[in-house]
Amino acid sequence: MDIVNALITLLNFVVVPAMAYGSQLALGALGVTLIYGILRFSNFAHGDTMAFGAMVTVLVTWLFQSWGIHLWVLPTALLALPFGILACIGLLLATDRVVYRFYREQKAKPVILVIVSLGVTFVLNGIVRFIIGPDDQNFLDGERFIVSARTFREMTGLEEGLAIKTTQGITVITAVFVVALLFWFLNRTRTGKSMRAYSDNEDLALLSGIDPERVVMITWMIVAALATIAGVLYGLDKSFKPFTYFQLLLPIFASAIVGGLGNPLGAIAGGFLIAFSEVTVTYAWKKVLTYFLPESLAPDGLVQLMSTDYKLAVSFMILIIVLLFKPTGIFRGKSV
Repeated sequence: MDIVNALITLLNFVVVPAMAYGSQLALGALGVTLIYGILRFSNFAHGDTMAFGAMVTVLVTWLFQSWGIHLWVLPTALLALPFGILACIGLLLATDRVVYRFYREQKAKPVILVIVSLGVTFVLNGIVRFIIGPDDQNFLDGERFIVSARTFREMTGLEEGLAIKTTQGITVITAVFVVALLFWFLNRTRTGKSMRAYSDNEDLALLSGIDPERVVMITWMIVAALATIAGVLYGLDKSFKPFTYFQLLLPIFASAIVGGLGNPLGAIAGGFLIAFSEVTVTYAWKKVLTYFLPESLAPDGLVQLMSTDYKLAVSFMILIIVLLFKPTGIFRGKSV
């Protein structure tokens, strides 16, 4: 029995990856929940919005790299990120002006807007694939690890090594900073309070003089920033492939619904719950159990509850359970 090596293995393959993945899902779910809370529809185009913002960032990163511009040990993509956010803001404001505004003025039902957003998804997906192609794109540079497994083993003398990638550290730190900034904006600024008032009671907000079009514009701008940051962090941590972002839609929506749709705190909690569930269920526990258990009880098989090929099924099952037994989610958001 070797508890220390078991804990290091657990941190290496479960806790650290799930923390990074949960941060990416939380940022994505925050965008979905803001749209649902203020514009009152489920935006199925959010995954491809993330892909668009990340694509622009990738292109600008390649441009900077060709000019010899780098950010020392950090990824150059962090320098290109503001350009991706600006492009994504322009895209979402143009889409709102050309598409969503018409249905909003017609006071269309939410289900109509959901179908419209599905159409926007296919258009965005086609644009991204046409510009950058459907394959994996590499744009990561800088130092790869904060701590490598070999360095950790040499420092501690342990059998197992702990590896923390630079992208994982950047993901968690960025997510904490962005979430803190968002909550400060929503709770401390006049515009943020107007958005919350509009979300709670649209008619009362209009009577009190709040400009609805300004609230909508600010909402799209925040959502564009959140989507681009989440998309770039995911691309740096895994890889940038346009179709992957469409597949991310399920865990992102599951995170938002499990936490409580329309509730920002719920989106964050849901993101980490979904991430830890996916990683825990699809991880092969043989090595951890071998360290924990006496040699005579060590397992022969992988002790993997589900193959990684079915990772998305975990989000789907959690989503079904929540919709059946607690449709308002953990933090009592709006019922789906």
